[in-house]
Amino acid sequence: MTAVRQDAWSPDDDLILAEVTLRHIREGSTQLAAFEEVGERIGRTSAACGFRWNSCVRKRYEEAIQIAKQQRQKRNYLKKQAIVAAPHVSSIAVFESDRADSLASEEGLSVDSVIRFLRQFKSTYQDVNRQIKAFEKELKEKDDELYRLREENAKLSREVNSAQTDYRTVNDDYKTLIQIMDRARRLTVLNHEEEAKPRFKMDANGNLERIE
Repeated sequence: MTAVRQDAWSPDDDLILAEVTLRHIREGSTQLAAFEEVGERIGRTSAACGFRWNSCVRKRYEEAIQIAKQQRQKRNYLKKQAIVAAPHVSSIAVFESDRADSLASEEGLSVDSVIRFLRQFKSTYQDVNRQIKAFEKELKEKDDELYRLREENAKLSREVNSAQTDYRTVNDDYKTLIQIMDRARRLTVLNHEEEAKPRFKMDANGNLERIE
């Protein structure tokens, strides 16, 4: 098989890697088994799949991983309940309704035990569905909150930019006013000095006479 470059991952490859890995997490399998399965499907080594998952893909599926782990815990819980409610009978056999009667006779199970277990399973399944809906609702609320915060941040950014523009305008006007006032002050001082200097004129006899 032709080797595939490490950096040649496509969006479809990432999606397959995520779906298979999440399924293995839900089913209580190992990630190594998931990487091997993905490698066979897309023509890569399990090591390459593991590296891609840990370095890139996993970060985009953090919430999905947590949900898969919760589903795995529920799955393990149901298996334990199956052992308690139906000793010496596998959970697969319990769910096969067409063999329920024969299993009951072979293993000493009562129909009431099977019905009780199925009711417990139905209740647990409903609880899981309610949790999923609650997670979806919470996720939507978080998305709405994020959108609101982004809009508010954009509004504040516009206000800050406007305030900065107004500040620069006022500062420029203030500097211009100071320059005008300084120029006027210098002109006033010069005029006062010129007026303070004594002035003279020559009379008809050729003598200088001070002019007040």
